[in-house]
Amino acid sequence: MNKTKNSRDLANVSYLLNTFKILLLLLPCWAMAQNQAPNVVLIVVDDLGWVDVGYNDHTGVFHTPNIDALAAKSAVFTNAYAGAANCAPSRAVLMSGQYSPRHGVYTVNSSERGNEKTRKIIPEPNTPLLDDSIVTMAEMFKSNGYTTGTFGKWHLGEDPKTQGFDHNVAGYTAGHPNSYFSPYNMPHLTDGPDGEYLPNRITSELISWITQVKEQAFFAYVPYYTVHTPIQAIESVKEKYLSHPRIRDSRHATYAAMVELMDINIGRIVRSLEQQNLMDNTLLVFTSDNGGIRAIAHQDPLRGGKGSYYEGGVRVPLVISWPKKIKAKIDATPVVNADFYPTFAKLIGADVSNQILDGADLSALLLEEKPLATRNLYWHFPIYLQAYSPIADQNRDPLFRTRPGSSMRQGNWKLHHYFEDNSYELYNLESDLGEHVNLAPYLPNKVKALAAEMQSWRESINAPVPTQANPKYDAEFTAKYTEQRLLKTKGKK
Repeated sequence: MNKTKNSRDLANVSYLLNTFKILLLLLPCWAMAQNQAPNVVLIVVDDLGWVDVGYNDHTGVFHTPNIDALAAKSAVFTNAYAGAANCAPSRAVLMSGQYSPRHGVYTVNSSERGNEKTRKIIPEPNTPLLDDSIVTMAEMFKSNGYTTGTFGKWHLGEDPKTQGFDHNVAGYTAGHPNSYFSPYNMPHLTDGPDGEYLPNRITSELISWITQVKEQAFFAYVPYYTVHTPIQAIESVKEKYLSHPRIRDSRHATYAAMVELMDINIGRIVRSLEQQNLMDNTLLVFTSDNGGIRAIAHQDPLRGGKGSYYEGGVRVPLVISWPKKIKAKIDATPVVNADFYPTFAKLIGADVSNQILDGADLSALLLEEKPLATRNLYWHFPIYLQAYSPIADQNRDPLFRTRPGSSMRQGNWKLHHYFEDNSYELYNLESDLGEHVNLAPYLPNKVKALAAEMQSWRESINAPVPTQANPKYDAEFTAKYTEQRLLKTKGKK
């Protein structure tokens, strides 16, 4: 009897031990399931200003209910910045995680912009495309088991499939479409039915791709061409805005319609993720590549617009969503699009320790609400970018959106340094968000301290500072040309 009982007890113990071993083996799998690396959808709208979304718009012009609904459930960053003030360099910062001096992409095409007689110094040559030696964000995802797709504007090479993407829809070197209506005549995109609207098509391609690849982790980069020029929208949507009391003209109405049509497509993406039960394990980021074009859509209360290193050129909307992981909140932490690369790497468990990344990992800020360590943000632009509109641009110089220089933000302080005359502008963004009152003449010690940090940063990153005089510069011509441009545009909106 006792022998039988002992045998039964031994069998029970053996069963429990085996069960415990199985549980130990399953525990890492369970833990991994609880902390599953997310899918990532990164939406980058082109030339969408900080104030051009409903939740930031003080004019009542822009209708973005889908973005507003997403923002209400997400982390909204009120001090988010692009890595540069125009298209290609901002995207290069985003995709490389590196500030502009490391890859040399400062602008689109030539650095010698504007009339040559009005440029005082010889600008730094521009590197138009992102070098293949740089490990892109897409390559980081791909090397960590993700399938990768890009849908829209690339602007950093001939074909993003050579730079880390498995699937490419409509991406190549061009910065804008010839038309937003089919036939598009674009590489990597077959024409649709006549009159098909490009943002609608891009979204349909994205949704179809996600449906096909959703059984594995995916990274979807969605750099819409909209709302970049040409300013074109579906006529029936434009008609709604023509009678709006704060719409200035037909072009402004068309732009507002482009924003609404973009928002409709954001809604389509979110609904598709929800319908496919993907939303809870998808990190969705919505932002812009730089500020809006001020001559098209005023960026008040911000000064300047696309191409300017005043706030209107670099401050952008940013919404980050990951349901049940990231709490809904308004966050005033200054962040820059270079931060996305190290943040994504951390969230998917990628080892990027051997890479040079200038951004900060935001994962603890997003998931645990731990404050980000204090740091400076920097921009470097050793070239020229001509004005859109000498009056409407609200820049320091009527002829240029910016002349060669650097800028930085430290806390609420914003310092601009211009290389032609070695001059500085200093603003306190807490009291002067519009950068209207230059405090540099009154706070020389503050300027000196910040300028020293800026110079130290430039040296650490080998940022070129052009100093060679331009022999073709003509001060008398510049004065007359400036007067002509200002009088020609006077009174225009």
